[in-house]
Amino acid sequence: MSENKERILFRKVRDEMAEQFRVRYGMTRRQFFRTSCGLAVMFLAINQAYGTLFNVDPAEGKDMDAGQERMKSLSGQFIFDAQLHFVQDTYPRRGILGLREAAKAWNPDLRTEVTSIEHIQFENFVREVFEKSQTTVGLLSSAPADDFKNWFLTNDQLAGARKMVNERLKARRLLCHAVFTPGQPGWLEAVDRAIEVLKPDAWKGYTIGDPLGISRFPWRLDDEKLVYPAYERMEKAGIRNVCIHKGLISPDFRTSIPHLWKYATVDDLGKAAKDWPGLRFIIYHSALQSAPFPEDSSAEISKTGRIPWVTELAEIPEKTGVTNVYGEIGTSFAASCLAEPRSCAAMLGTLIRGLGPDHVIWGTDSVWYGSPQWQIEALRRFEIPAPLRKEFGFNPLGPADDPVKRMIFGENSARLYDLNPADYR
Repeated sequence: MSENKERILFRKVRDEMAEQFRVRYGMTRRQFFRTSCGLAVMFLAINQAYGTLFNVDPAEGKDMDAGQERMKSLSGQFIFDAQLHFVQDTYPRRGILGLREAAKAWNPDLRTEVTSIEHIQFENFVREVFEKSQTTVGLLSSAPADDFKNWFLTNDQLAGARKMVNERLKARRLLCHAVFTPGQPGWLEAVDRAIEVLKPDAWKGYTIGDPLGISRFPWRLDDEKLVYPAYERMEKAGIRNVCIHKGLISPDFRTSIPHLWKYATVDDLGKAAKDWPGLRFIIYHSALQSAPFPEDSSAEISKTGRIPWVTELAEIPEKTGVTNVYGEIGTSFAASCLAEPRSCAAMLGTLIRGLGPDHVIWGTDSVWYGSPQWQIEALRRFEIPAPLRKEFGFNPLGPADDPVKRMIFGENSARLYDLNPADYR
């Protein structure tokens, strides 16, 4: 069955089931899809169209209490979300709201929303991440731009938000990055100030310079003259988690950003990781080239099992002998687990096979896609189908509370950030 036919079947099954059950509860279609039953119907429809990828009981599509009971039974699970976002009040680039609009196809809770800038600002961030989801601890990130006013949040604002959330919640629930921008005026001095004044929990860098624009300041991880002096400072300060945005570029990147796209690949990672074994290079989005998966990419994955740039990332430890490279799955999982579930399964299988289950990091890129709870539920239920495991040598993910998912959801990041999950029970 072709991918298009599978999508058509998925929508047909989903709509038929939703109609049947929403009438039973006297709800509109939109109201139904915002319930735990509506999410279960999504999973059931995917299983019918694509083969079994989600562990879901048919009763959950009929019984409002069934899904809630399952969620409650896992409420003590330690979940560390390594990629969270919101924007400052004066943020000018309204195009970022397109991410939340796109998520209406994946997150049923957003379908009645009239999206506005307030949905991606501080108060809604706290509400969706810490009140409407089972996220235990989060790491707040940002993105730079050549024009300072276009940063999501400044480094001072990141540190300020960390303080506000932890004071409000009376616990260490939010950590933060400091963004470093090699090549920009005064960037190394900004690293020094962050170390001395802001004391970030980790670093965030964008080798492409500006993820939402054409930057004059792209850079490579292995640039000894430009970037290595910053690594030396980071290691000396003991802030050793270096989080790097890779991938997630336009499908027409070879023509739209012909002089920049190579900076989004991972061909600069192996040498940097080998030269700096005391740092941990955490590659955000696991370098997935584009999301959602382009149709030709999905076809290639089905034939060869190779995923552009993700496979190259996963092969680095074997090729170079390093153990300090990690893959984070923010947006990559969100944009594929429902839209391209078999490709998503191949992505997770590839990362676990190459990096190890102890080097795959949970992140959701919320609040771009609403509360992260739907993504949490999706991974808890997600499994790599047996045919894919047999063909490409992937290991199963296992149940929600088995070791692999526990590691991905939080134990790996707890180790990286010196947290004890038992302290949050």
